[in-house]
Amino acid sequence: MLGASAAELAIHHPVWEHARLGAITERGAATAPTPSLAVVTRFAPSPTGFLHLGGARTALFNWLFARHHGGKFLLRIEDTDRARSTQPAIDAILAGMRWLGLHWDDDAVFQFARADRHAEVAHQMVASGHAYRCYMTQDEIAAQREAAQAAKQPLRIRSPWRDRSDGPENASFVVRLRAPQDGATTIDDQVQGSVTVQNAELDDLVLLRSDGTPTYMLAVVVDDHDMGVTHVIRGDDHLNNAFRQLPIYRANGWPEPVYAHIPLIHGSDGAKLSKRHGAVGIEAYRNELGILPEALDNYLLRLGWGHGDAEIISRDEAVEWFDLGAVGKSPSRFDLKKLEHLNGHYIREADDARLAALVADRLGGDVDVALLTAAMPALKPRAANLNELADGTAFLFAQRPLPIDEAAAPLLAGDAPAILASLHAALDAVDDWDTEALEAAVRGVAEERGVKLGQAAQPLRAALTGRKTSPGIFDVLALLGRSESLGRIADRMAA
Repeated sequence: MLGASAAELAIHHPVWEHARLGAITERGAATAPTPSLAVVTRFAPSPTGFLHLGGARTALFNWLFARHHGGKFLLRIEDTDRARSTQPAIDAILAGMRWLGLHWDDDAVFQFARADRHAEVAHQMVASGHAYRCYMTQDEIAAQREAAQAAKQPLRIRSPWRDRSDGPENASFVVRLRAPQDGATTIDDQVQGSVTVQNAELDDLVLLRSDGTPTYMLAVVVDDHDMGVTHVIRGDDHLNNAFRQLPIYRANGWPEPVYAHIPLIHGSDGAKLSKRHGAVGIEAYRNELGILPEALDNYLLRLGWGHGDAEIISRDEAVEWFDLGAVGKSPSRFDLKKLEHLNGHYIREADDARLAALVADRLGGDVDVALLTAAMPALKPRAANLNELADGTAFLFAQRPLPIDEAAAPLLAGDAPAILASLHAALDAVDDWDTEALEAAVRGVAEERGVKLGQAAQPLRAALTGRKTSPGIFDVLALLGRSESLGRIADRMAA
């Protein structure tokens, strides 16, 4: 654990420098006012693609940590890669976060618009002696790279301009950090523990390119400082970056954030999660796989974090319980079957009208939402995702004569037409078309014909739904109504 508490660190952080942040767009949903001296976290995705599972979990952990401490959760779009950053990707990231309920405080910050601020800091560092102009040519850099490869060592640029100020006039240069070369740097990471790197392993990284544009390392530090970020919670693939970024904080006399580097998510085979393991983008889980946002939130929360034996964790419980100390050091394995099992729970708990609206969107066209809502209690216990839920409603809107699938066809052979004729007569005589009366009528036919209830219900199910499986047969009768039910039965009464 770090010596300074979060509260102590927050006291020394600058207030939110709103006027400096530039290029500010959409705000998340309104949140309750937060104390002025509080934890500040951020999520900083690059809009070069979709919001992936790992990014969504990182955002979730940052959101929960901020909410747990009554602090702020900020969003920064790191769009400095102009060739790959796209507006559709930005829109997808914002939509994905809203869908997951990860609403950010204040306005989103766009990193590219802050390039002048980043350059300003770099020039200040040159003036203070913490950075320098480097006039190394590409040939000189290539020579150092070849020497490192020959020695089978990592490349660490050693610039001859580190301690010189007599650079050639009108020659292009980059601005490099004058990194410490002696001693060691230790980070007391809130997840990884105490990690030490010898400063001799660090090189003088580039802060400004020869065209004057800032590098990622500089931009991240300046933005985190200006945004007042107290805790940097991100994937452990950024741990090495922390050692390269800390000298920038120290060169400027800025307070250092608390670091927490969380393990990556792996596939079921233990390899880093990728497209070959299936969908990795949030929109695929929402649109293609039919996962509810609360289920995905719950599942991502449990990937690498736990609270005793709790598996089903509400948002309020997550805010109350979340802490970095319970984040594991080992990578988590993503399991789609476990996610769908959890999703089934949330479908069963979901409001029927909400589910009906989601299913209606999937079905398209002009569907009877009231009928869908009425059907949800019968349909949702059997569904693991919205696709299955939508598929289960097919019988409600099928047109006569009903198509019969291959598995259901045998249920309509043999004595089935005669049984259906008896069922038609019994059901036609029912006065109150409710499940109790309908069940009594079907049971009466089974007893009269000396067969088990299932032997009467199976051909009835096939006739009413065209399938071998369906919701409870009495629910199906009630949902279809008298006229439609009797008409479908009549269609299958002829041998």
